[in-house]
Amino acid sequence: MTLTDKRILVVGGARAIGAEIARRADDAGAEVIIGARDLDKATVFAKSLQHGRAVQLDVTEEATIAAAAEELGELDHVVSLASAHHDVPVAELQYEKIVAAFSAKVFGPLLLAKHFAQRIRPGGSFLFFSGIVGWKPKPGTVVKGVANGALEYLVAHLATELAPIRVNAISPGVVDSGVWDALGPDRKSQLLNRGSEGSLVNRHGELADVADAALWLLNAGYVTAELIHVEGGVRHR
Repeated sequence: MTLTDKRILVVGGARAIGAEIARRADDAGAEVIIGARDLDKATVFAKSLQHGRAVQLDVTEEATIAAAAEELGELDHVVSLASAHHDVPVAELQYEKIVAAFSAKVFGPLLLAKHFAQRIRPGGSFLFFSGIVGWKPKPGTVVKGVANGALEYLVAHLATELAPIRVNAISPGVVDSGVWDALGPDRKSQLLNRGSEGSLVNRHGELADVADAALWLLNAGYVTAELIHVEGGVRHR
């Protein structure tokens, strides 16, 4: 799978799943631009790539999106993994944190489309990220679940309006991406084991599983308006 001479912006690409996608795209020959709120951290990671650079971009601040679009010019693909969590019971919801979650997961992609669509080269695409909780509700995740679920409709509408630019999304399940390391080894192991038990393929996800799907979608020129579930069949347990 080649991405030779492609220019790809990965928003949230300095860590976890985003970093793996960036590394894989770089290995496939693409110029990879890491978009992040923390420019210093993004720059350090970008320097580890063969063809990497960084740009300051905060999906909750439209001015930074507009400035990044102006600076970068034409691109082939825009990938966004931006998110903000507010995982609490309904009785404890805070308006500002609800808005922050939707700003990252829903408003942000809309503004990325607003400022970058005119700069997408023929055959290019947007790729956004949802998550399994949008389809597997559980207490304490209503904000994350609704924001992730909204992505499916956002993708369909943007793909229709921006055609022939392709617009797709990926919804990962439980993935050993590194974000669970802060829980400590015991709690992380318990979480991943639950992910394995809930999967039809009897394992949790790895970074490569999601990156494989992402690179396929970037190359899949006849696929648009789709949300691809990369979660081992968890929705059907």
